[in-house]
Amino acid sequence: MAKSIRKINLRKSKRRIPRGVTHIQASFNNTIITVTDVRGQVVSWSFAGACGFKGTKKSILFAAQTAAENAIRILIDQGMKQAEVMISGPGPGRDTALRAIRRSGVVLSYVCDVIPILHNGCRPPKKRRV
Repeated sequence: MAKSIRKINLRKSKRRIPRGVTHIQASFNNTIITVTDVRGQVVSWSFAGACGFKGTKKSILFAAQTAAENAIRILIDQGMKQAEVMISGPGPGRDTALRAIRRSGVVLSYVCDVIPILHNGCRPPKKRRV
């Protein structure tokens, strides 16, 4: 029996991603930007620590702006035109990262704050007996 020969493409082809979802997680110590496609598969990511900021410098606004620009630069080359933005966390870099994404030329169709809302909280400790 003859074996079927499959052609293996060694060169990685560029994926065209017209729409995507940008997740911004802004903590007090760092800002993490993750860009996914519509199905949720990660395409690009960046954070302030990877951009060369160390220690307390990771929490400043300029670090968040640089991280957002690095994450979006890869996607513009892949053809991203439209994006949704999900912001979570109380950190100082959340607004600056959003401004950097808006300036990059990507059209923002949807901006959402996804911080969970507490409904009743944890169970309180039992009463103290003296």
